[in-house]
Amino acid sequence: MPLLIVRRDDHPDRPVDSSLARLARGRTLTPWGECAELDEFSRANKKALVKAAWSAVHALERRLTHGWAVADQGRHPDDGGWLDMPNLLWGLSRGVITPRQIGDVLPPLTARWPKKLRALVTRPDGTVTQRRARRDLIRHLVSLLYPTNMDLHAFRVLLVDATGHAAEEVTGFGEQDVEFFPRGVRLTLVKNRAGRVRHRAFPDASPKEASVEDEGEVVLDRPRREVSAVVRQLLAVTEKVRERCPEVTDTLFVRACLGYYDLRFGRWDPNMQGQRFADWLSEVGVRVEGSAHIGRLRKSTKVEKAIVSGGRISVAADDHLEETFAGHYAQGTTLRILSGKVITTAQDHWFGKAVDGPTVIASDVGIDGERLQEMGLDETQADRLMQGELDMGLSNCKDPWDSPFSPQGELCAVAPLRCLECRNAWVLPSQLPQLLLFAEHLEKVRRRLDPKTFTRLWGQSYVNLRAVLDERTDQEKALARQHIDAGRARLDLPLSADVEFDT
Repeated sequence: MPLLIVRRDDHPDRPVDSSLARLARGRTLTPWGECAELDEFSRANKKALVKAAWSAVHALERRLTHGWAVADQGRHPDDGGWLDMPNLLWGLSRGVITPRQIGDVLPPLTARWPKKLRALVTRPDGTVTQRRARRDLIRHLVSLLYPTNMDLHAFRVLLVDATGHAAEEVTGFGEQDVEFFPRGVRLTLVKNRAGRVRHRAFPDASPKEASVEDEGEVVLDRPRREVSAVVRQLLAVTEKVRERCPEVTDTLFVRACLGYYDLRFGRWDPNMQGQRFADWLSEVGVRVEGSAHIGRLRKSTKVEKAIVSGGRISVAADDHLEETFAGHYAQGTTLRILSGKVITTAQDHWFGKAVDGPTVIASDVGIDGERLQEMGLDETQADRLMQGELDMGLSNCKDPWDSPFSPQGELCAVAPLRCLECRNAWVLPSQLPQLLLFAEHLEKVRRRLDPKTFTRLWGQSYVNLRAVLDERTDQEKALARQHIDAGRARLDLPLSADVEFDT
């Protein structure tokens, strides 16, 4: 509707109220959605993402272990002092003091703080923001005890990469949706957009073959990394947070955050201002080409699954419709490159068949056993060809038991109809009458069949035959016609040559 109003306003003879025109040309409350497809991460970017995520997870585990160890050494700040870090951590971990109390007690100037506390808010360049020093200190103390919003990006990266499922699914299962078995884990994954609930098992060792079951059945996937290890680490680092927010049971992605001076425990917010996926990438020092969107990692896993499965969409599209894969995931750069290689390989194959056809000898002059051996035949094949033992009607065959149209070791089943498409065929000048008779036969077939069917069945033979005949002179063709008219040349074709089945 706004577009129609703008077009009417642009027309010189159709007046529009000025306020309505300004409204139509201004920003609307509902913006247009994105229509450009996201491309998958390159292999180098994906490798860097996963490596940085594992490093971040290990650093988080070391940080929390150190923080709780220091907290266990403290006591209540009223007894041990409010400027001692172990006491502050002890109070925060036991919930006996609040961040606001710490902010009220701390001196406003960091110069009056102990050296250990002052070091926590000092930047790498040696500067300190006095106005935010107290909140920065409290935020750092909280991060020593609980995972922050920024920390959980690494777990989402690892789970999307290891499971191949959407970010919505890997962040939407709770503790009750996790079931460990001796060598793996079983997860209940919910995809709200599709309204699907799936139970997927991810073994640690070599998994069984994947089986696609109805909703509610267990499906064994083939993870590239151990999903159970990531889930165990996620359970461990969020245990203390889940104790502080027992009402959140449908996700393991919970964190502690500081809202001004209020310590809050709750769900993870991946789109929090200044703590989005792009901010996490900047923090861990990973630069990616293109948009910093977690959905691109999902596409990377789908592309790899398509490659491993040999391009079978039914296997790659195991958690959505095949139409969704063809319309959304199959447009990635990697799959387009692979598709191009497949097409090129197929073209080379058929081009090779077209080029690697029969060997044509244009003249009998100088043709003997030695000359034939120089052209690629062995001594036995050359002798048999000279004696006519290899004559198949349209051509001579250097080895009827090694036909590209029949299983290895079996006699060729398509001679002489396909001899002009075979690399084993050797066409001699004396076989020109049979070639002319075969040309007449193909012309009759071409008039009888539609062009598409004729090209599919006889196209290559017809092209190769025309190329052989074009190399012969009119005098040679006239002499061959005389042999045909005199009854000294005939063409023996199987009965199947006169019957065509258009299937």
